[in-house]
Amino acid sequence: MVMWVFGYGSLIWKAGFNYDDRLVGFIKGYRRVFYQGSTDHRGTPEYPGRTVTLEPAPREVCWGVAYKIAGKEDKETALTYLEVREKQYDKKTYVDFFTDSMALAPAVSGVMVYIASPDRKLNPNYLGPALLEEIARQIIHAEGPSGPNKDYLFQLEKALLQFGCEDKHVIELANEVRRILAEGEEGD
Repeated sequence: MVMWVFGYGSLIWKAGFNYDDRLVGFIKGYRRVFYQGSTDHRGTPEYPGRTVTLEPAPREVCWGVAYKIAGKEDKETALTYLEVREKQYDKKTYVDFFTDSMALAPAVSGVMVYIASPDRKLNPNYLGPALLEEIARQIIHAEGPSGPNKDYLFQLEKALLQFGCEDKHVIELANEVRRILAEGEEGD
């Protein structure tokens, strides 16, 4: 059996596992938000970074990529890798993936996606919504083993724009980070 994985954050530009095919497209009923705290990649337990998760949004779509993994060894290796990489995401679900906005039927069904739920008992790193400026300042100051949090934001913005997706939340946040940095207000 083939396994499909949907990436909507750093998986877009850095899969980290072998795959047989990569499709650009979207899932329905979710939107991407910078509400998940990262204490292991883009921040620390003392100063968490912010990474994206999915939030239910009935009339919205979330663009990203779906990776097809066919070989048994590749599937096992990818799953082991993802369980470590995505360990701060407490929920795994399966979604329909579309490549054509006019299509009624999905290109692929049963695509696995990791989501960080807002349930703080199950997901202690959930940070939730905040003012745009507050999120931007947190991103500016956070850095973890995978690098500065702002690099994650800018790489996500660039990757989405490369396939024609203008994600309002990502663009507004990236522009706010750039504004603060340009004004030299990033100091403590």
